[in-house]
Amino acid sequence: MHPRHAILIAAGLLFVIAAWVPYGREALYPLTLFNTWVHEMGHGITAIFVGGSFESLEIFGNASGLAHCRSASGWPHALVSLGGLLAPPILASILIATVHGPRRARVALGVLAVALVVSLAIYVRSTAGLIAMPIVALLLGWAASFGFRAKPERRVILVQALAVVLAFDTVFGMVWYVFQSKVTIDGKVRNSDIQNVADNLGGHYVLWGIGVTIVALGMIGASLWWAWRRPTAPASASGTSRLRPGTRR
Repeated sequence: MHPRHAILIAAGLLFVIAAWVPYGREALYPLTLFNTWVHEMGHGITAIFVGGSFESLEIFGNASGLAHCRSASGWPHALVSLGGLLAPPILASILIATVHGPRRARVALGVLAVALVVSLAIYVRSTAGLIAMPIVALLLGWAASFGFRAKPERRVILVQALAVVLAFDTVFGMVWYVFQSKVTIDGKVRNSDIQNVADNLGGHYVLWGIGVTIVALGMIGASLWWAWRRPTAPASASGTSRLRPGTRR
């Protein structure tokens, strides 16, 4: 299956389920919270990389989230904020650009399932997260191990569906979010991630929002371009050989 076909099929299935299937939006709700999980894990993992700590994360029913991290002020704290903003487009771009066959799809599904299980055991501390994330982990683990054995190319479609969900969240969610200086999370008004970046690095949050938007959309666009230009896998040879110019049998 050509990468572009897997991406188009995944996007089409998500649209049909959301628009036409009864309770389709509710069925896709765990994937909405998967976006939040990726975002908050981006904060936490970045905090660890810059020498801080990642204590826990909360995922709320309205798809907002909160990562409880500690990091030094200045550029480390700014990077932690950027880590959450850019985690969904980074993961989406990696999946779109690299997962083009059943073997890679199986590895990607397995890695994501394990990451979800580990995060549930160590970091997730909210009711919505503890209900929805195990469902996603079980789905991905089943797909990686037992599911789609007869038709493994469907694993590619599932991975690309995750990538499409993350890409849509980037285009329709993050792009709006990076131009907000304040957000309400769990009933409390807080500085947004992009305002934290501006506070720690200087400049206006709108300018940082423009920069983050360009980077995020650029990554998504580049990964789609790479997937679109990939040639279809050649058919296996059937006893016919070709000679390069200037060679002899």
